[in-house]
Amino acid sequence: MYKILKAEKLADKIYLMDVEAPRIAKACQPGEFVIVRMDERGERIPLTICDYDREKGTVTIVFQIVGASTERMAGLKTGDSFIDVVGPLGNPSEFVHDDLEEVKNRKYLFVAGGVGTAPVYPQVKWLKEHGVSVDVIMGSKTKDLLILEDEMRTVAGNLYVTTDDGSYERKGMVTEVIKDLVVNQGKKYDVCVAIGPMIMMKFTCLMTKELGIPTIVSLNPVMVDGTGMCGACRVSVGGESGPGARICDYSWVEAVHAQCIENGISFNYHQTGAKLIKDGKLYDIPRKLQHTQAHKAGLDT
Repeated sequence: MYKILKAEKLADKIYLMDVEAPRIAKACQPGEFVIVRMDERGERIPLTICDYDREKGTVTIVFQIVGASTERMAGLKTGDSFIDVVGPLGNPSEFVHDDLEEVKNRKYLFVAGGVGTAPVYPQVKWLKEHGVSVDVIMGSKTKDLLILEDEMRTVAGNLYVTTDDGSYERKGMVTEVIKDLVVNQGKKYDVCVAIGPMIMMKFTCLMTKELGIPTIVSLNPVMVDGTGMCGACRVSVGGESGPGARICDYSWVEAVHAQCIENGISFNYHQTGAKLIKDGKLYDIPRKLQHTQAHKAGLDT
C-alpha cells in the first residue's frame, strides 16, 4: 500500500497529493510518470510526477477530475492509500541526459497551460538546481484555475502569468506572451517546451514555428493506459486529400518517425495525401492509393 501523506485541493476539480513511494522517489526524473490504482477493481490512471523528495521518499501527483475514477480519487484524504503506484515510467526530459554545459548554454522557454503546470514544474526545478535559469509562461482561463504559482516563482528565472479573461496579471493567450517576449522585448530562445491542453500546444507550435524556435510538446493529455497498448497517444501523420490539398513533404514524415523511434512512441503513417514530394519529385496520388502507398513505406510501429 502507498500511503497518501498530503491531499490538497488546488483549484476547482484540481487536486494535489503527496504519496509515500520511496523507491520511485529515489529513481524518478523530471518528465516521467506513475500509474496509480485505488483498489483491486480500480482503473489504472497514468499521472506525471509533479515533484519528488528523495529524502522523505515521496512523489507528488496532480490530477484533474475528468471522469468517474478521478472523481472518486478526489475523495481520498490524508492517511488513505493507493493499492498500486507503479513507476517511474516513460522517458525523462531530454536535457536530463544532455551534456550539462550544453544545457547551460541554451535559452529555454517553458509554456504551461492549466494542469500542464504540474509536469512543467519539476523540469524547471531541475534546471534551476543545475544552474540554469529559464523563462516560464503560465496560462489559465481564469485566476481561480491557476495552480502552483508560488512554487513556480521560486524556481523560474522569469515568470509571466496570463489569464484568458484578464482576471489576473495580463489578459490574453500564452501565444501573445511568446510573441511579446520575442518580437517586442527581443528575447531569444533555443528551445521551447509546451505542456497543456492540445489546442494550446497546437497554437504554441504555430507561433514558435513562425518565430523559428524548436519546440517540444507533451502527449500527456491523450495518454490513456500508460503502456502504449491502447494506441491513444500514437503519433499519426499523413497528407491532405481533396481539392486544395497542401503538399506533404516525405522528409518531414521521416523526421517525425525518427523522433518517435528515439523516444519509444508508436507511429502511424496513415496516408500519403493527394500531393507528396519525395526526393525532390512531386507526386499526384489518387485517393484510392493514398493509404496503401503510405503502408508500403513500412514506417508504422
